[in-house]
Amino acid sequence: MKRYPFSEIEPKWQRRWKELSLFRCPTDADDRFYCLVMYPYPSGDLHVGHGRNYIIGDAVARHAMMLGKSVLTPMGWDAFGLPAENAAIDRGIHPPVWTDDNIGKMKIQFEKWGIGYDWSREFASHEPSFYRWTQWIFLKLFERGLAYRKSAPVNWCPSCATVLANEQVKDGKCERCDAQVTTTDLEQWFFKITDYADRLLEGLDDLDSWPDRVRTMQRNWIGRSEGVEIDFTIAETGQPLPCFTTRVDTIFGVTYMVMAAEHPMLRELVAGTEQEGTVLGFVDRVRAQNQFERGAADVVKEGVWTGRHVVNPVNGEEVPLWVANYVLMEYGTGAVMAVPAHDQRDFEFAREYGRPVRVVIDSADGSVSSGELSGAYIEDGVQVNSGEFDGMPSREAMERIADWMELKGIGRRTVSHRLRDWLVSRQRYWGTPIPIVYCDSCGVQAVPEEDLPVLLPTDVEFSGKGESPLTTAETFLRATCPSCGGEARRETDTLDTFVDSSWYLFRYISPDSTDVAFVRGDLDRWFPVDLYIGGIEHACGHLIFVRFMTKVLHDLGYVGFDEPIGTLFSQGMITLDGAKMSKSKGNVVPPDKLIARYGADTERLYTLFVGPPDRDSEWNDTAVEGSFRFLNRVWSVVGEWPFRAGTLAALGRKLDGEDVPDNVRALHRKTHQTIRKVTVDMDAMHFNTAVA
Repeated sequence: MKRYPFSEIEPKWQRRWKELSLFRCPTDADDRFYCLVMYPYPSGDLHVGHGRNYIIGDAVARHAMMLGKSVLTPMGWDAFGLPAENAAIDRGIHPPVWTDDNIGKMKIQFEKWGIGYDWSREFASHEPSFYRWTQWIFLKLFERGLAYRKSAPVNWCPSCATVLANEQVKDGKCERCDAQVTTTDLEQWFFKITDYADRLLEGLDDLDSWPDRVRTMQRNWIGRSEGVEIDFTIAETGQPLPCFTTRVDTIFGVTYMVMAAEHPMLRELVAGTEQEGTVLGFVDRVRAQNQFERGAADVVKEGVWTGRHVVNPVNGEEVPLWVANYVLMEYGTGAVMAVPAHDQRDFEFAREYGRPVRVVIDSADGSVSSGELSGAYIEDGVQVNSGEFDGMPSREAMERIADWMELKGIGRRTVSHRLRDWLVSRQRYWGTPIPIVYCDSCGVQAVPEEDLPVLLPTDVEFSGKGESPLTTAETFLRATCPSCGGEARRETDTLDTFVDSSWYLFRYISPDSTDVAFVRGDLDRWFPVDLYIGGIEHACGHLIFVRFMTKVLHDLGYVGFDEPIGTLFSQGMITLDGAKMSKSKGNVVPPDKLIARYGADTERLYTLFVGPPDRDSEWNDTAVEGSFRFLNRVWSVVGEWPFRAGTLAALGRKLDGEDVPDNVRALHRKTHQTIRKVTVDMDAMHFNTAVA
């Protein structure tokens, strides 16, 4: 037999699928199965690591089609974002030109891979026909009070004179000019996702077809804590400084207070004092540090005294107020009561800066208060040095002290979440324009729905210096106030691309609709998505945002469900030399040469066979050749027509007859065993064992 002629067969059948519109799925289809892969950013350069999730999705979709289901398997493009804007600056190419060119390249790669999509539903988030509805959703949240504006810190490059996204800051420096990045506060737009924190948590209990790891990550990210908010005050000014704690039983052990460097009161507190320069210098340095590193347990604790004191409301004691690197605004109120004897981070800080360590919870044998502490005592125990609560078990004291504080009006039970409201505005050009105008007479005004979309202007220049080009685009800036008809100025911030992806999966159901974003009846038939495939790195970003947006749209009456995804599958990475494939690391394997040498089926087979699909797997060129040799053996066996014809004829006879050879009976039995095993493995997403 000649070698498997993939270069003839694959293009032939890819053309045939197009002619048949094989993957086109009508919205009103029966026995529906919605198989969705997270839509990609159009970088224009896919590698075999990217291919894993698309190949997995295609295998699932084809299997479901073979079982007679009406399979919806669409594809679109997460087209807005920073890389296109950087390309405009570096190459002098306008972002949509760069983006559309990349989309064209990636569609060719998908075709060569043999990935089947319903391209009749294709859209890209930079198209006005799509972002018109992103703007409409923003307006609905604005009307509901879920979109609001407040001051928040941003990364600032003094050399480029522009705001930087987090991914543009490398080791505290601008990735473009290497200048030290500072922080400044700007008015920005937020979505009030914290209003949905408890519902997002509760909903996780019903998502039993999601990976446990993803649900755990979301629970931790939302971070629900029950505790007490205590009314501390600034001794010198009398200003309130509320503090949230889950350990109210340690309130009598407070020996200092700590504020986050981002705390909104901080600059006012130190203004005009001897400590101002020292504090603000420390604040700028801390705010340039990575938030995750600051929050790590092993971070070196640093701080500066503000020159102020706070009053502990339970005993009237004044303790110094510090600003420190290990306190984040993401927790509680951004101010933390420090109890070194019973919190390890506070203990380390107190030892470094000579703060007192006062024991207020003792062990049953009294050894904590009688000995020298080598670390914080964080276990349950008995109250000591706690006034009228001395001798009480600490767990009981939590409730009794909370009751006492509520009675005296100096504290109250409350719930705090680690989750913070979603910052959705970006000081960039290449994103969905925020449909807001500012009028000197009427203030903040929403653009009327009938005036959507607010289009991105194309007559802009990209210098890489200064603010977004939108801030100098006069034709874009000039607007009319919808309330008084006077002159107004457009919002120049654009929306975070995660806003686009928080609802894009709905648009596939009604991609051509011009009067609504989506048709509720069709959505209610197709949702929740039967299978959603994408990386676990989206667990605490996109996958929370899409759940939040679904719940909002449900509350507004636009959808009849409040969880968008039935089954979630998070594929593992394909690595090379033990590291994630990345162009910057120089360890990518491009698919084009691989397909030219072995064919798409070889890469697809190897990708499914390389290992359990939910775990990372190392790419191996030698093993790819093994997959190619296997396909040649399959081609050879199937192509031996006399063997095939004789076997089929024998299988067509009655198997209980005497004239059926034993080897044919065994083959028939093995055939059905294999069908069963492969079906079970496919249903369980165990593609590697199905191939085996």
